[in-house]
Amino acid sequence: MAHSKNRATDGKITYPPGVKEISDKISKEEMVRRLKMVVKTFMDMDQDSEEEKELYLNLALHLASDFFLKHPDKDVRLLVACCLADIFRIYAPEAPYTSPDKLKDIFMFITRQLKGLEDTKSAQFNRYFYLLENIAWVKSYNICFELEDSNEIFTQLYRTLFQVINNGHNQKVHMHMVDLMSSIVCEGDSVSQELLDTVLNLNKQAYDLAKALLKRTAQAIEPYITNFFNQVLMLGKTSVSDLSEHVFDLILELYNIDSHLLLSVLPQLEFKLKSNDNDERLQVVKLLAKMFGAKDSELASQNKPLWQCYLGRFNDIHVPVRLECVKFASHCLMNHPDLAKDLTEYLKVRSHDPEEAIRHDVIVSIVTASKKDLSLVNDHLPGCLYWRVRKEAMMGLAQIYKKYALQAEAGKEAAKQISWIKDKLLHIYYQNSIDDRLLVERIFAQYLVPHNLETTERMKCLYYLYATLDGNAVKALNEMWKCQNMLRHNVKDLLDLIKQPKSDSYNKAVFSKVMVITRNLPDPGKTQDFVKKLAQVLEEDEKIRKQLETLVSPSCSCKQAEVCVVSTVSLHLAGKSTCSYRHRIHQSHSFISFFSALIKQVNKSIEGTADDEDEGVPTEQAIRAGLELLKVLSFTHPVSFHSAETFESLLGCLKMEDEKVAEAALQIFKNTGNKLEESFPHIKSVLLPVLQHKAKKGSPRQAKYAIHCIHAMFSNRDTHFAQIFEPLHKSLDTDNMEQLITPLTTLGHLAMLAPEQFAAPLKSLVANFIVKDLLMNDRIPGKKTTKLWVPDDEVSPETLAKIQGLKLMVRWLLGVKNNQSKSGNSTLRMLTAILSSDGDLTEQGKIGKPDMSRLRLAAGCAILRLSQEPCYHEIIALEQYQLCALVINDECYQVRQAFAQKLHKGLCRLRLPLEYLAVFTLCAKDPVKERRAHARQCLVKNINLRREYLKQHAAVSEKLISLLPEYVVPYAIHLLVHDPDYVKVQDIEQLKDIKEALWFVLEILMAKNENNSHAFIRKMVENIKQTKDGQCPDDPKINEKLYTVCDVAMNIVISKSTTYSLESPKDPVLPARYFTQPDKNFSNTKNYLPPEMKSFFTPGKPKAANVLGAVNKPLSATGKLQTKLSRMETISNASSNSNPSSPGRSKGRLVSQTHIHVMYMEDYTFSMKSPSETEKPSRGRKRGAAANQDDKVQESKPKRGQKKAANTSTDDAEDQWGEDSSMAEASMETEDEQNSPPKRGRRGRPPKSAASKDETPSKGRRGRRKTAPPADEENEEEQEEEEDDEDDAGSENIEVKPKGRRGRKPSGGRSRAAASQEEESEEEMNTAQQSEEEEDEPMDSSPKVSFLSSENP
Repeated sequence: MAHSKNRATDGKITYPPGVKEISDKISKEEMVRRLKMVVKTFMDMDQDSEEEKELYLNLALHLASDFFLKHPDKDVRLLVACCLADIFRIYAPEAPYTSPDKLKDIFMFITRQLKGLEDTKSAQFNRYFYLLENIAWVKSYNICFELEDSNEIFTQLYRTLFQVINNGHNQKVHMHMVDLMSSIVCEGDSVSQELLDTVLNLNKQAYDLAKALLKRTAQAIEPYITNFFNQVLMLGKTSVSDLSEHVFDLILELYNIDSHLLLSVLPQLEFKLKSNDNDERLQVVKLLAKMFGAKDSELASQNKPLWQCYLGRFNDIHVPVRLECVKFASHCLMNHPDLAKDLTEYLKVRSHDPEEAIRHDVIVSIVTASKKDLSLVNDHLPGCLYWRVRKEAMMGLAQIYKKYALQAEAGKEAAKQISWIKDKLLHIYYQNSIDDRLLVERIFAQYLVPHNLETTERMKCLYYLYATLDGNAVKALNEMWKCQNMLRHNVKDLLDLIKQPKSDSYNKAVFSKVMVITRNLPDPGKTQDFVKKLAQVLEEDEKIRKQLETLVSPSCSCKQAEVCVVSTVSLHLAGKSTCSYRHRIHQSHSFISFFSALIKQVNKSIEGTADDEDEGVPTEQAIRAGLELLKVLSFTHPVSFHSAETFESLLGCLKMEDEKVAEAALQIFKNTGNKLEESFPHIKSVLLPVLQHKAKKGSPRQAKYAIHCIHAMFSNRDTHFAQIFEPLHKSLDTDNMEQLITPLTTLGHLAMLAPEQFAAPLKSLVANFIVKDLLMNDRIPGKKTTKLWVPDDEVSPETLAKIQGLKLMVRWLLGVKNNQSKSGNSTLRMLTAILSSDGDLTEQGKIGKPDMSRLRLAAGCAILRLSQEPCYHEIIALEQYQLCALVINDECYQVRQAFAQKLHKGLCRLRLPLEYLAVFTLCAKDPVKERRAHARQCLVKNINLRREYLKQHAAVSEKLISLLPEYVVPYAIHLLVHDPDYVKVQDIEQLKDIKEALWFVLEILMAKNENNSHAFIRKMVENIKQTKDGQCPDDPKINEKLYTVCDVAMNIVISKSTTYSLESPKDPVLPARYFTQPDKNFSNTKNYLPPEMKSFFTPGKPKAANVLGAVNKPLSATGKLQTKLSRMETISNASSNSNPSSPGRSKGRLVSQTHIHVMYMEDYTFSMKSPSETEKPSRGRKRGAAANQDDKVQESKPKRGQKKAANTSTDDAEDQWGEDSSMAEASMETEDEQNSPPKRGRRGRPPKSAASKDETPSKGRRGRRKTAPPADEENEEEQEEEEDDEDDAGSENIEVKPKGRRGRKPSGGRSRAAASQEEESEEEMNTAQQSEEEEDEPMDSSPKVSFLSSENP
């Protein structure tokens, strides 16, 4: 090598053979020609040619001169670059150039030449490629490692290569570039930040090249990447690189290229997830969402700490962070099913997020994932409808149901998994919001029973849908059709009004009808203008009016309805209200033209040719459900049943053995057969004997419906009634009780429908047979059991016969509707005697406890029914009213439940007088939380209903004392004054119970201060304090109780209101029966409360409560803060034992049992029993006697039942959908105890003698002794279903119950199966509460004011 250097110093340049001197003296063309020959020479040389290397050393040095490196011609520069590349190859490992500056110039020169690679179509491209290939193969640039400016050379090389790479390059070009650059990274000592920036800051075309480079050099470059992110993420040195602003995007791209590049960076992200900077956390969350959610990503399994840290951001305080986490969930669920468990748990938490956008995206995430794979989130779908973004949840669930259940895209197993969706969707119809209801109607028409299906397929879909719905969903669907039918009738009424001549009354009537229609549409305020405009259009345009008349006519088909709606409404009135109006009107006609197909489907099931088993429905269940469906539709569209085919099919159903099927068929005949006698005489001739047979020999309910069918369908009904009455009347025999139940049912309904026709025999029947032979005799001893309630099939026939006897008496009185014969007084004394004797009227001890419970319930409900008739309400004494009210505190849970349902139903129809609303105040100390919640629910609904009624009917203002909800306060005060448990006037515990009872109703009344009602209540209480008790005006102790209770009420009003001191809007009128006229000379300003009571009146404004707010509390969930209300409830129930035992109420006897017997018998003029029987001493004492022995009673009386916190059951409207499981848990805990004996005595019943302490408790003291439930009775949960008490008309299809949403399994609670069993058990009980008082009513359940008491002040 030293020799070569010597030769180089000689300066003589040797050229290859045939090549002359290359200098600036020759032309460019000649220079190119000569350089090509030089290139060829160097190209052919190899490293072993030592002589040639020495020979051409000066030429190599000459080619590196500035003359060539800076030559203006690109061809010359290219050829020189090729020569230099070969020179580096030939002279490797040491280059002939020793000057660092020269080496830098040479490599910068070669780098510049590489730009020629950009044009792949250039004639010189192959030479450029040769240049690249040569330097890449030889790794020529590695010589630069020792240069000080190596970083500049490498950076320029990288930039050049990344700039020239394009889609026109083949794989070889790409490979050589990667080889060239990777050698620099892998074999160099370091990678500068500038070089790293060059690699990372790329355009789209260079992405693949950089990706390949990073993959090739992952291990070598990873420390430098880590150092860069350390500088930026941990130290915050954003100035180290221009890429600092895009650090998170870089992390994602590097992770997608090779996760090993970020082995040391990912822990830094865990730190960043906990940053105090909201924006920074958000950026990291967005980054990790993409990294975790990538299709083939294994980051979650490889880095579990980071995954858990990321999941924690679902509970981040910053809303956008939580929102980003939720948005990521569906993508991750679909790509990584193994992460579904973790994600769905956190989604469940976020489903209760206070931000609506987050709740919305939770629903979207779950629904989106479900559409792809149902198994991912199926266990969490039931929670969707409890979220406060119901619209998106419902639509999403409906789409899932249609996909998997109707279209069966994933098979029967998947359809079975989501079968619950249809029930939950229909349950939303229980909501008060009209928007919710409209949405349910829309979902029903689009997804549950799609309107675009063929007629036969659509009816089949409806048929099996109805057969598989749960009880609450069936009620909701029935209510939906009822509401649509009511809307159609309201529109029809509006059309009839418009035809009348205009007047002042006309304008008021039209406005009133417009307001009614408006309430059936969303946003009533805006919709009101729309409906007014519609009314004006109908007045002016006769064509549109006729089309709308066609639309609301019962015979309108779906196709006609669509045409009419489009041509009338849409063309004249646009907007959201129009769409809703059109939708509701059209929906009411959805099934009119399909009845034939539906009936054929039912016939197929009857004939055994239907696909019932394939649809997962037993044939008997399908037939029963089909008839129930037809029964419901017979209320809304009776005209559609008028065909021989339909009536013949119903006749076939009457001959079936299934009692339920026959009952439904009878009800359909009753609803639709008003023209059967004229239009279908051949059907009549066959039907009449069947009806007569059912009335005589059928089941009690069949007999009932058969009688009503004859009454509704036949003109000569008197003759047919006589043919039934006479043989039944003569054949009554108490020796065979089982054969007595149906005749008594039939005779009872005949007595109600035709009281005058059978007046004489009925009076004799009641006096001699019902009272004397049936009720006053106990023939068969009852079973000895400690249970208070048994299923229907275990009730003795004698008890069932007695219940029917009581109902016969009541129905007869309701048919007569007058008390001229004083039969009403006698009947009331009989009923109160049953209550006073705890159900054992004869007091012989033969009747079992379950039978006594049934008889008490029957007596209490009978008084409620008589109270709905004004002529009988007037004769009910206050003592009788109070005794009836105490049934709601009966020791038997089922009695309390059934009585409350009957009471609520009568009040909702505005048939029961207002004082009966006060009875619910006694529920404040019911030991079962569910019963308290239900009572509160009933109060809310009744109070709201009365307020709404008063707004709509201004003409009834003179009846305010009968309708204004605030007037319930005097009745509640009076009822509590005479509460048997209120014995010691100044007893703190008793006064606390009085306070709880008053607050139970005042909390709801004071939630809204409408028309300054707080001041009105205060004034009313003040006025009561200036009077005396109307029942016992001369009893000083009773009056002291009255004033003490008034002070309790006054303190509640003062502590909970800020406007009580204002002027009352009107002077209250007190009921004259309950209070004496105020004494003007008497000013009662004394405070009767003990000083200790002041601490129990805590100030605070009552919260407005929704109807469902008392029952459906927010469900506690992970990550959700417990509300103050839920804490108070927890505290309130901590010291209580939620068992269904009696609140300890017992009734003081009003008069002697024998005396009542005598009076009743004398009224019916038949003889008495022997004197020895009449002289039997009475059991129990009068109320007055009990009041005079305070101390003794107080000592013997067991400790009072569970008390309820003052503001338990209140709830903000926004928490309505949160689902608190506390109420459900309380009811579940008590489920197994409901048929067990009570744990304490019934209220107010004093012991008869001291000697009785060691004896078996008498009937008057049942339940005093604490008895543990037998082990084999824990699951006895079947509820009462009285044969005669089903709601025929379906006018209360939606019962207000606290169980509408208990499908969810509470945290730490019972299993889903147990909850389901409980719901079914409760549903059994609810069906038992349906009363026969609506048997002749249409589907319309709007309040019918049959009783508006007009008390004389």
